[in-house]
Amino acid sequence: MVVSAHPLASEVGKNILQKGGNAVDAAIATQFALAVVYPGAGNIGGGGFMVSRMANGEIAALDYREKAPLAGGRDMYLDENGDVIPNSSLRGHLAAGVPGTVAGLYAAHQKYGKLDWKELVQPAIDLAANGWKLTAREARGLNANRKAFIEYNTVQPEFFLAPEGEEWKEGDTVSIPDLATTLTLIRDKGRDGFYKGQTAQLIVEEMARGNGMISLEDLEKYEAVWREPITGTYHEYGFISMPPPSSGGIALAQLFNSVEDFDLKDLGFHSVETVHAIIEAERRVYADRATHLGDADFYDVPREGMLSKSYSKNRMSNFNPKKATKSSDIQAGVPMPYESEETTHLSVVDSEGNAVSVTTTLNGGMGSKVFVGGAGFLLNNEMDDFSIKPGEPNMYGLVGGEANSIAPEKRMLSSMTP
Repeated sequence: MVVSAHPLASEVGKNILQKGGNAVDAAIATQFALAVVYPGAGNIGGGGFMVSRMANGEIAALDYREKAPLAGGRDMYLDENGDVIPNSSLRGHLAAGVPGTVAGLYAAHQKYGKLDWKELVQPAIDLAANGWKLTAREARGLNANRKAFIEYNTVQPEFFLAPEGEEWKEGDTVSIPDLATTLTLIRDKGRDGFYKGQTAQLIVEEMARGNGMISLEDLEKYEAVWREPITGTYHEYGFISMPPPSSGGIALAQLFNSVEDFDLKDLGFHSVETVHAIIEAERRVYADRATHLGDADFYDVPREGMLSKSYSKNRMSNFNPKKATKSSDIQAGVPMPYESEETTHLSVVDSEGNAVSVTTTLNGGMGSKVFVGGAGFLLNNEMDDFSIKPGEPNMYGLVGGEANSIAPEKRMLSSMTP
């Protein structure tokens, strides 16, 4: 079984399973296909997370989140008065973090892949070279972003620009020859086809066109990281999810722990009482997120304390079933310091019982709006997921603090929860 946001990508994954590939193979091929046919979020210029449970019971979490460039710094989006420069972390070259997708997919294949790497990349090459028919949603997205594409690109992405005075419509065929070339390099050279050589040089040349910061050193140094998954229980059910720099796994565990003592079934689906309890739990979870979560390679995340069932239940001790808690009364807790279009998800389960869950993104829809000239792919705007200024919300309204401040090579906090 393969489930993704685009039928052509799901078909690619299904074909890989039918060829004898496992769930990881199919997930890799599906994500490469999404990088072609689902440009708003599918990508090779962004990043993501992969959580897997193999048939033998082995569980794993792969972090291929983007990183801040070496030249990045804490106040890089602030003016001389300390105010945020509008849109500076959202659009344009400076908004892009060092991409992680290709490194992540290659690392997954190195550890769990069954079929040859080239077989997994080739279907995406064929789609980019031969073209595919736009869905109504994709046509609307390209039309809506036309002005931004022109504004933020010196090398115009002609393959995504409808003829002057016209608009894309459902059923129109689009191909991206430059992306086919880039994917061919990745097919033949693995991760080095992206992080070194021609593609890396094109990325750096693109940075120079718009005062971006990603360097050849940034690209060559990037590595995907295997991390210990978040695991937990909710009543009789177990779950496996992603650890920091994703906030998703810890937040999910905290939410489950916070409401576990509530009889939500008895309260009724979508009843006022159920919604009230969940919202109050979420408010406490997000207060903790803003204070305690960030890249664990840079910040001491109190992971075990936050995952403690007693901690979350204590956080709900001031819950009032009759009224909302004042926002001023919801501060971050003190856990014990133990040792849309914007984003897309895919799930794969194979006949042997291997299961893979992947969430990947460019952050905002179409990311930074910047295409790498000559390479045919969009760059992310993930730098906006850092706390660019304490107390200043990002594009999703999320507020962060010191734990998620910008630092060279640091990974920005995410809410993705595969």
